[in-house]
Amino acid sequence: FYCVLLATLGVMMLSGSINLSAGNKDACDLYAGVGQNLPLSFVYEGLANTHVLRWTHNNTIIFFRKQGKVLVGKTEDISATGSLLLRSLQFSSAGAYQAHVLHPNGTVAKTWSRRLCVMDKVPKPQLSYVCDFKSSAVKLNCKVAEPQGLVFSWTLDERTLTSETKQTLSISLAQLKGERSFTCSVADRVSKEKSDTLRPTCKRPSPSPPPLLCFPSKTVVAAAAGGVSLILLLLVITVTLCCCHRRNKTRMRLGEKGDVRMLSLSKREPDPISPDYETMHPNIIENPQTFKTFW
Repeated sequence: FYCVLLATLGVMMLSGSINLSAGNKDACDLYAGVGQNLPLSFVYEGLANTHVLRWTHNNTIIFFRKQGKVLVGKTEDISATGSLLLRSLQFSSAGAYQAHVLHPNGTVAKTWSRRLCVMDKVPKPQLSYVCDFKSSAVKLNCKVAEPQGLVFSWTLDERTLTSETKQTLSISLAQLKGERSFTCSVADRVSKEKSDTLRPTCKRPSPSPPPLLCFPSKTVVAAAAGGVSLILLLLVITVTLCCCHRRNKTRMRLGEKGDVRMLSLSKREPDPISPDYETMHPNIIENPQTFKTFW
């Protein structure tokens, strides 16, 4: 039982040490921005041409000097004490750097190792403001893309406001008497940028003139709407009455024409008998009774 317990504890301790090593491996000792130059400070007093100096980046040799002769890299990138100057850093420049100094007999004189992280430089912030007369304050905003993780600072008349570290700043209008200048800055581990100077001016708007009407504007609008509705209603009624009157008048005219036509038909006299008809029907003419019977 004790053997199993000890074995379990040993495995746990080994796992913890492995995780700790991995965590330390991923941690960064140095930070730099893209495009910057960074000297890797390595000091070995008494460094001579007889020593072997070797620099590696992620286990790849980037500088090698032996017996005073540079086989890899550039001479101007190495200082007298062995420091290495990294130029125009890119994201690919991140990683583990190691320096080794060997004696002429091949024994190790000194070693050095650091891990470098390369980051984007912060952009230049844009400073804006809004006058808030309700709260009697001017509100300034330090605009920058992706503000997470950035450190903000403010200056008033070139004097740093040490207590202000947020992205926004509120100043009372009473403090704006005269011409006051503001700037804001953003910074991260590798860079810092400052905004242009801003001089806010806040003037209270002139008071609006008193209303010309004794009634509230809503009441006036409601009354006007009611008047328009009444006019439209009267117009509709008038048009309807006119149409009805015109239709009745048309009917009366048609009735009068019908009466006149009936009267004209009732008063019409019989047509005279032509001479030809008398010649063809002499009996009917001589005997009117026969004429009536015929018709």
